[in-house]
Amino acid sequence: MEEIVLVGGGGHCRACIDVIEAENKFRIAGVVDVKEKIGTKIMGYDIFATDDDLPRLVKDYKSFFVTIGHMKDPGKRITLYEYLKGIGATFPVIVSPTAYVSDHARVASGAIIMHKASVGINVKIGNNCIINTGAIVEHDSTIDDYCHISTGAVVNGNCIVGSGTFVGSNSVIVNDIKITEGTLIGAGSVVIESIAGSGIYAGNPAKKISNEALAKVIN
Repeated sequence: MEEIVLVGGGGHCRACIDVIEAENKFRIAGVVDVKEKIGTKIMGYDIFATDDDLPRLVKDYKSFFVTIGHMKDPGKRITLYEYLKGIGATFPVIVSPTAYVSDHARVASGAIIMHKASVGINVKIGNNCIINTGAIVEHDSTIDDYCHISTGAVVNGNCIVGSGTFVGSNSVIVNDIKITEGTLIGAGSVVIESIAGSGIYAGNPAKKISNEALAKVIN
């Protein structure tokens, strides 16, 4: 069984480990995290290196996976993914055995489709995306690179979700919506109009809100 190195040892890492174990295609070689955690374990796997060790690890291992989450800002996920790709790492697609991915969908490298998620016909999922537990992406929609479609969120048909966007838990995006890159949709929101200006949106219907209100809607 091919080995894989996980980069990032927080809560999202534990969720990814659960999916990787269930898929049973990779053996986890170890986890990369901060220096202070070296020698400890997460879910029984050794935290055995830091970011500084990545050039050495790429010589020893082929497959890597970024297991840092994306809530307010995808910046760290993007930086690690692009850095690792630049030094020769490869990124598999991880799909839970309880998820549904249409044979007519396309899922790009470094993406994870988590438990009970659904990816419909002619859907395109970009690089390094998270399609989280129970999320639905319906027919003919495009989720650009570095997006997180959070738990229970629904992206209906013919939508385009721009790069680096976060769609919060139990949000609904209705048909034929375009969302510009770098947008944050708060939990439980309903998006009924396309979003052309990036920012934080929440509510039913979703409206742009202030940064101060962010803590109440992020999830």
